[in-house]
Amino acid sequence: MGLLDVINVSHSFGDKALYEDASFELYKGEHMGIVGRNGTGKTTLLNTLIGDIIPDQGEIRWQKGIKVGYLDQHAKIDKEISVFDYLKTAFFELYETEAELNKLYENMANDTSEKTLNKAADYQSLLENSGFYEVESTILKVADGLGITALGMDSILEKLSGGQRAKVILAKLLLEEPNVLLLDEPTNFLDKEHVEWLTDYLKAYEGTFLVISHDFDFLDKITTCVCDIEFCTIKKYTGNITKFIELKGLRRESYIREFESQKKEIKKFEDYISKNKARASTASMAKSRQKQLDKIDRIAPPESAPKPNFRLVSAPTSAQRSLAVKDLEVGYDYALLSKLNFKIESGQKIVITGFNGIGKSTLLKTLIRQIPAISGKFKFADNLKIGYFEQDLNWEYPLQTPIQIVSEVFHKLSQSQIRRNLAQCGLKAKSMIQSVSTLSGGEQAKVKICILMLTQCNFIFLDEPTNHLDADAKDVLKSELINWQGGLIMVSHEALFYEDWADDIINIEG
Repeated sequence: MGLLDVINVSHSFGDKALYEDASFELYKGEHMGIVGRNGTGKTTLLNTLIGDIIPDQGEIRWQKGIKVGYLDQHAKIDKEISVFDYLKTAFFELYETEAELNKLYENMANDTSEKTLNKAADYQSLLENSGFYEVESTILKVADGLGITALGMDSILEKLSGGQRAKVILAKLLLEEPNVLLLDEPTNFLDKEHVEWLTDYLKAYEGTFLVISHDFDFLDKITTCVCDIEFCTIKKYTGNITKFIELKGLRRESYIREFESQKKEIKKFEDYISKNKARASTASMAKSRQKQLDKIDRIAPPESAPKPNFRLVSAPTSAQRSLAVKDLEVGYDYALLSKLNFKIESGQKIVITGFNGIGKSTLLKTLIRQIPAISGKFKFADNLKIGYFEQDLNWEYPLQTPIQIVSEVFHKLSQSQIRRNLAQCGLKAKSMIQSVSTLSGGEQAKVKICILMLTQCNFIFLDEPTNHLDADAKDVLKSELINWQGGLIMVSHEALFYEDWADDIINIEG
């Protein structure tokens, strides 16, 4: 038995099957990557493993006594405390032991019995052997590696952005050092140097972990095995991502050959039965062949998941300059950045970079007038029509379906037109009629891209559009942005996505 046994698990959302009779094992020390296209059920799998979701059938068996840590970026936490105090809670039991030891020392003024002295010695030994007296330096090491110290260790959690809090939650989880780590897209809110630190940390991690990520370069460096979720099955491969891609290709070719071979065999049976069932002399033979045909365990046809086909249509513009920014200060209660000055000419494609939490998303929200500027000014060309992709997967009405959401924005579109556009973005018919909150991050991102596609605009703002997209969707979006005739400003931490087509990169750290 492994640390974890997933046994014959089947699960559906409504009539959308995610897994059917799926099984795999996780063994001590394995570093497992979980991969699959958007909507295949990767996050659902992690929620099933921790018991937040109960599968329709099958069993999840953890080895007794195993401590499992799950990266929940939306976990409820005490937002009134400082970053440092929150990270210290990873060592809660040790701090409790220290408090008990201090009580014993206080009581020794009146009680110096052997029992009390031995208990104090035991507590002292426990703290020393657990590295308690190095806790603060350990916290600072992890916090520095993930870029948290730059935010200020005394900063109150409530004042941090969602991405900054996600980094702090990740740091606490790493400090807790559970037997098994479950990480869902841990690099989404990390800058390049912090992704590199996390990569090195996980490569050297002596425990076991499962990681969901669309960043195959990241996964390739940290994984020793891969679980691929596709066509309602979960298949485990030994080796890193490079080895997985090779083995999956061979397995798919073999599957297609078996399917085609069986299809020919079935056709022979059907042809024989069709020709001979009506003749009295051969009817019994035809009936025998029909029984043989009925017993065949039919191989499901190899499916191909819908590939998105994003199409951004640029409205015409005659202006030579799209945007001029002068002495602009952005923030909420106070300015997050120094005064910004830049100009964007017609058709220019600009990428905004800088460490997480510096104010990139705040800048975009200011420019689209979602929040007011603190000072300074900016001016768009008179005939500019703006489209916006927001990175946060927040919906005003999360129980609405994608069809209802698009219909509310574009009243004149018929149901068939909306379905066609959602399908063009890679959404399956079943996903279109589910509550948007039940969809995967990638599927929700595709709904947002669909709305952007239908928006008549000649200038677009994109805030981390690749965070939840699988490799195919990223490639299609990249190709479409290269061909986009309008202007754009994009916030992105993924240099490989933009570095070969962006006209200019503005690093707002400077």
